[in-house]
Amino acid sequence: MLRSRISTLFFEAQRCFFKMNSENRKPFTVLVEGNIGSGKTTFLEHFRQFEDITLLTEPVEQWRNLRGWNLLDLMYKDPAKWAMTFQSYVSLTMVDMHLRPTPTPVKLMERSIFSARYCFVENMLRNGILHEAEFAVLDEWFRFIQQHMSIDADLIVYLKTSPSVVHERIRKRARSEEQCVPLKYLEDLHQLHEDWLVNRAFAECPAPVVIIDADLDLSQITDEYKKSEHQILRKAVDVVMRSPNKLSPKKPVTGSPIKIVPQMRL
Repeated sequence: MLRSRISTLFFEAQRCFFKMNSENRKPFTVLVEGNIGSGKTTFLEHFRQFEDITLLTEPVEQWRNLRGWNLLDLMYKDPAKWAMTFQSYVSLTMVDMHLRPTPTPVKLMERSIFSARYCFVENMLRNGILHEAEFAVLDEWFRFIQQHMSIDADLIVYLKTSPSVVHERIRKRARSEEQCVPLKYLEDLHQLHEDWLVNRAFAECPAPVVIIDADLDLSQITDEYKKSEHQILRKAVDVVMRSPNKLSPKKPVTGSPIKIVPQMRL
């Protein structure tokens, strides 16, 4: 009850502040990143209870039905043929999410154009699925979007999971297109997420990172999501307080990620 009351008071203060400073303001944008099956949708659903937050889930249904074509299924079945087409459309739909206006001061997005480029497109290049010429085209589009469109982020929540855990989750959720996803594919994606968000080894990180250990069973992970509520929302208020125009940082972030580690359960 006390935690609920504190959350209520915090949001009331936040709401009053934003009402006083709402003109020409971008929303505080949080990118929810992680491997396939890491619990991103569940994380976003946890925040549906807060009326000052807009949730934008990954546009999977658009990928599954573009004028009747299931691009996600085509990509998984024949990646060498369809990866370029699929990732081109992913970029388009992700840019739409980044640019979509929201009526609330905080926006949570499931994945982003950054993870599309730094994790999925990068993985396809390294595994020979994309020809280098195809990669060059996708990378040029990404650079153009970065330079000419407002796709800044203020915070990244990284749902860190073990490849074996998400492999089992994918099997259980039985999404038809994903049944052919091998463990190695998940291992490769995991390492790219780690190198991008934790090790900062090969790509720019557009915002500070909060790491949540998401290996817990999805029925138990809610407790860990609750721990992140104030972390996310205090940062939102802090950024707005410091910058009346809510200008996101343009330079790569180099600071160490913040870890939210679950308590031991006996």
